[in-house]
Amino acid sequence: MTLSSLKERIGVNLRSWESGFRANATLLIGIVVVVWGIEVLDTVAFGYFDRFGIHPRKWAGLAGIVTAPFLHGGFGHLASNTVPFVVLGAILLAAGRKRWMAVSLFVVLVGGLLVWLLGPPGSNHIGASLVIFGYLGYLLTRGVFERHWGWIVIAVVVAALYGGTLFGVLPGKEGVSWQGHLFGFVAGVAAVRVLPAPDRRGIG
Repeated sequence: MTLSSLKERIGVNLRSWESGFRANATLLIGIVVVVWGIEVLDTVAFGYFDRFGIHPRKWAGLAGIVTAPFLHGGFGHLASNTVPFVVLGAILLAAGRKRWMAVSLFVVLVGGLLVWLLGPPGSNHIGASLVIFGYLGYLLTRGVFERHWGWIVIAVVVAALYGGTLFGVLPGKEGVSWQGHLFGFVAGVAAVRVLPAPDRRGIG
C-alpha cells in the first residue's frame, strides 16, 4: 500500500466515522439526558432508586443487572462517569449503531451477571462504570484480536486517553465497585470474541 493510498483510505474512514457519529449522536445524548434526569428524581426521592442496583446472589437483585447502569450515588459519581461514557460510547457508536447496541447489551448482561454471581454478599452495585469498562475492554482489544490497523490505532488512542483507569479493576477505594469495573472489562473483551464480526465499512 502506497503512502498516498493509505492517506486516502484514512480520509475515507474518518469521514465515515464522522458521518456515523452525527447520525447517532442523538441516541447517545438522549441516554445521558435520561440518566441525569433519573439522578435528579433520585435526589428528590432521597436516594430511593439506589436500592435497585445489583445485589449479589439475591433473586431480587437480578433486575439490577438492567437498572444499575442508570443509577448513581450522587451527581459527583454521575459526572465522573458521563465524560468517559460519551467519549468511548461515541467512538464505538460511530462505527455503527448495531455494533454499539450489541456490545452494550452484551456488557450489561454478561458483566452484570458476573457481578451478581461473584460480587461480595450484602453489597449493592450501581453506576455506568461497568458499561464504560466494557467499552474500554472492547476498544483496547479488538485491534489485537483482528490485527486490523484501524482498530489498532483506535486502541492506541483509547489507551492514551483512559489507559490509567485500568487500575480501577483492582481493589481500591472503599465503596467503589471494582468488581463492576473488572467484570465489565472482561465482558468487553469477551464481546470481541463472541459477537459476530461486523462488516468492514467505515473502519476498513
